Amino acid sequence: MQRFALIGAGFIGGVHGANLAAHPDVDLALVFDIDLARATDLAKRHGSRATTDLAEVFDPTAIDAVFIASSTDTHAEHLRAAATAGIPALCEKPIDLDLAHAVDIVRFAETRSLRAMVDFNRRFDRDYAELQRVVASGEIGSVELIQMTSRGPAMPPLEYIAVSGGQMRDQTVHFFDLARWISGLDPESVFATGSTLAEPRLAEYGDVDTSAVTLRLPGGALVQIDCTRRIGYGYDERIEVLGSTGMVEARRQRAGSVSRYSAGRVVDDGLHAGWFERIRASYRTALDHFVDALENGADIGPTLSEALKAQAIAEAATRSLTSGRMEPIEYPV
Repeated sequence: MQRFALIGAGFIGGVHGANLAAHPDVDLALVFDIDLARATDLAKRHGSRATTDLAEVFDPTAIDAVFIASSTDTHAEHLRAAATAGIPALCEKPIDLDLAHAVDIVRFAETRSLRAMVDFNRRFDRDYAELQRVVASGEIGSVELIQMTSRGPAMPPLEYIAVSGGQMRDQTVHFFDLARWISGLDPESVFATGSTLAEPRLAEYGDVDTSAVTLRLPGGALVQIDCTRRIGYGYDERIEVLGSTGMVEARRQRAGSVSRYSAGRVVDDGLHAGWFERIRASYRTALDHFVDALENGADIGPTLSEALKAQAIAEAATRSLTSGRMEPIEYPV
């Protein structure tokens, strides 16, 4: 049994807490939050113990791994503490909103040989994993064009937007990671354009709610990503990869597969209500991967370095939104 400490008892901490408690090879030993009442509530639900003492969280005699699901501005400090203690870490993205600071933390973690994974959980979605396998097998030839869609049902609260880092770093970054993973290539440059169509006040934060992004891969292949925060018909996410000899796609998923037929009309089930309903299962699969790697000494991924590359693409895309130009992507070295 891997003894886990969960850091963060908010919404996403609650998701991870339930998955940790249900995992047959995990003992959810500790729940940490700066709000003791919130930590206690989550711990009681899963037969765990709450604490506000980070010394307990990073005690290698009592804890085998940590799951960092706290606020974004604390991820880096918790990763540093895990590296110092020699405790493997599974961390929500991003490592830090400041790329330079994130690089510093990753380099420190590397000096301590920290086993760590960033929870880009869409890699563990069943359909996307199969799509990546097909591309990697060469079944559709060389990748020439990847089309990606990420369309949310409703605007997040403005308080969230203010600390999110913007659409490129918060929403689109998942697809920057998927583009690298699926193609097996590091994009060389990016062009991004966007508008504030759903919420004009986003302009006050230098952000957009509707965007189109083009990545250029080595050799000239292209990735096109359209992202919107609000569409009103559910959560719409899908990927298509065009190769030199064929095509593979992961289609939009509906909430059900029942069709109702009547005279002159067919009514199908609609899309999932939100992003969480669509990708809920991938959180469990990502945790399975991490725990299995700990138990068997297998490779862990996405790694901290891979997360830095996705963030570097997001930084270049954010610059492009302002400059109106194709921007080169500068990866940390």
